[in-house]
Amino acid sequence: MTRPDAAVLALAEGFVRDEAGFAVVTTLDAQGYPVSRSMTAFLAEGFAVNLVQRRSHRRLEQLRRDPRLLVAWLGSPAPGATNDRPHVFDLGRLPARAVMVRGQAQFMGEAWTWDTYARARAEQVARGDDRAPARDRDQVAADLVGIRVHPYRVRLEGFGAGAQSFDWRAGDPVLRTTIRIDP
Repeated sequence: MTRPDAAVLALAEGFVRDEAGFAVVTTLDAQGYPVSRSMTAFLAEGFAVNLVQRRSHRRLEQLRRDPRLLVAWLGSPAPGATNDRPHVFDLGRLPARAVMVRGQAQFMGEAWTWDTYARARAEQVARGDDRAPARDRDQVAADLVGIRVHPYRVRLEGFGAGAQSFDWRAGDPVLRTTIRIDP
């Protein structure tokens, strides 16, 4: 387990914030099999992740049953990346950048969901990304669910020298019950 220095953490956070776009969110279905889908995810302090989604998604049932999940942002190789010593196979390509957060879901209450939605929406509109429907506080409460992902382990790839990766424990081991605290 290797935790990167502050410069590598800043590169990874900047990649998620400014380049990566959609994340791949993986939950476990009723039979325990992974189910992945792409969605918007916002990196928070300490590699926590905020998700806001419509109430109709099946992943909400999955997270209530088993709160463990993985959020991953993947993207093109870093400028200046190298792969001089492939570990097993040489694909003739550079390794992609990846930020992967394994953690546990905490369902947000109405106020926390609203604050998360309003902050993210304002940032998107300020960048000119304004095609998603604007919702008022009552619509957010009726239509959306917020989730905070508390990180257990974080893995970074493509931010160090060559194919160097970083993997560290960022929180306590996951419980099999969903956290339902609303700060």
